[in-house]
Amino acid sequence: MKTVFFDVDTQIDFLYPAGALYVPGAEKLLPVLAALNQHAAAHGIPLISTVDAHTEDDPEFRQWPPHCVAGTAGQRKPSETLVEGQIILETQAIDCFTSPELPAILERLGADRYVVYGVVTEHCVRCAALGLLKTGRRVEMVTDAVECLNEEAARRTFEEFTAAGGVLTTSAAVCTVQA
Repeated sequence: MKTVFFDVDTQIDFLYPAGALYVPGAEKLLPVLAALNQHAAAHGIPLISTVDAHTEDDPEFRQWPPHCVAGTAGQRKPSETLVEGQIILETQAIDCFTSPELPAILERLGADRYVVYGVVTEHCVRCAALGLLKTGRRVEMVTDAVECLNEEAARRTFEEFTAAGGVLTTSAAVCTVQA
């Protein structure tokens, strides 16, 4: 079974308390995020990392405070989440499937299974996971490698995801299964 890891928006502006749109508690994910990405690299598992890359006057800033402005420190991924061969996909929307490059990348990789993690559970991670389910492939969400802004919304996201055929898993379970 060919697996692809899907690392969603693990960027400085979301992960650190000084970030422009900090997700409380997200910094605690860093060791798990790093371990998942390193596991992918060590086992030849393709890794797609989505990253927000907004313009200074991005329309999204009507809903959210400015964050992940292209070229700023906050837009970068923490160094421990970067690995050799990682595919970085810049997006300007909550839903990474608005990127015209993503379908071609998924087609080229030809995965049977996607493993999804990152921030924020009820927003960008939700969109990525549900979008990947539409490919008809197995999709797993790593519950100890996601963080939310709202516990109730995250619970609803997990329910929606599993009702659509997704599987909840842990980083320990993922890292014991080879691609």
